[in-house]
Amino acid sequence: MKIVERVQTGVRIEKRTLKVLKALAAELEIGLGDLIEGVVLHAFENKTPFSAATLAKIKQMKALYGLTLTAADAHALKEGP
Repeated sequence: MKIVERVQTGVRIEKRTLKVLKALAAELEIGLGDLIEGVVLHAFENKTPFSAATLAKIKQMKALYGLTLTAADAHALKEGP
């Protein structure tokens, strides 16, 4: 086990994306910060953070919350009112 120092941060994120992340964290019984940290650490190593079963759950959650954004949209988002 590695000891780390965590800090509070204010991060702005798209509303539906956050809903899916919170639902996934609850499903996995981990904190939202832990989920995001794990996804980022996997991305830094070009590894997928989710199993096929978890990806299926994410697909359901995206449909439930109306999240239609994809990775292709990541650098083309503009904030609305």
